[in-house]
Amino acid sequence: MKTVGLLAMLGSIFGGFMIAGGKLISVWQPAEILMIAGGAFGAFLIANPMVIVRATGRHMAYMAKGTGFNRAYFDELLMLLHTLFEMARKKGGNKVLEEHIESPDTSEVFKKFPLILKTPHIYGFIVENLRLSLVDGISAHEYERIIEQEIGTKEHEMMRPAVALQNVSDALPGFGILAAVLGIVITMSAINGPMDQIGASIAAALTGTFLGVFFAYGLVGPAATAIGHSINNELQAFDCIRVSLASYKSGFPPIVSVDAGRKILYDDCRPSFSELEKMFEGQA
Repeated sequence: MKTVGLLAMLGSIFGGFMIAGGKLISVWQPAEILMIAGGAFGAFLIANPMVIVRATGRHMAYMAKGTGFNRAYFDELLMLLHTLFEMARKKGGNKVLEEHIESPDTSEVFKKFPLILKTPHIYGFIVENLRLSLVDGISAHEYERIIEQEIGTKEHEMMRPAVALQNVSDALPGFGILAAVLGIVITMSAINGPMDQIGASIAAALTGTFLGVFFAYGLVGPAATAIGHSINNELQAFDCIRVSLASYKSGFPPIVSVDAGRKILYDDCRPSFSELEKMFEGQA
């Protein structure tokens, strides 16, 4: 869909320009592009620590290949949680559970769920909070509040790439104006030249304004929004885990606890309850 949207946008803007009699080559102004894109990228590097720069690059890659937090991933997540809850409720289950959560990357239980093992921050979140659930003296309400606070911190941290890219989008029209002004400076320095040369110079300067707005609202702004959506999909995993763990801590049976987590998932990632039951039957 993103490719279709990009083609539709480019076709509409530049196709309309050509239909109106414009020549596409006149929009190609490498010097203006360098000033705008290079200036915006430099400002991005100045404003953000390297951890956000790397995270932004990673999420830009997700736009092309997807984050992996899809229906298959959440099916595995629900099955893993159900497996762990069933293990814990058996006699001596807490001790067995501790053995698996101490080394999840080598656990035979976790190895059954390869998609989860590809996301260490997710299974790390599970095992840390499962370990916390085994501590005596913590009520279910206090337990969920602790997890909510952790997720709140994670959300703020994870959203930083989207915010950083949106700030770049907001700044790009300004860089477009900057490039246009410098283009006018060049034009004024050659004001005594041939009229066709002056006209071409003015057109190049005005193109700077267009490119700044185009990059902002046609490319970088939508990319920032898309990154925000991908981060929200990832946050769904944390919320699903939170609700499931808190429900189990409250004393609900494993299937009811996992179903509580299932209900907060988005429609495209959420199995029905009957599908959930079939998945758990297949585990038996």
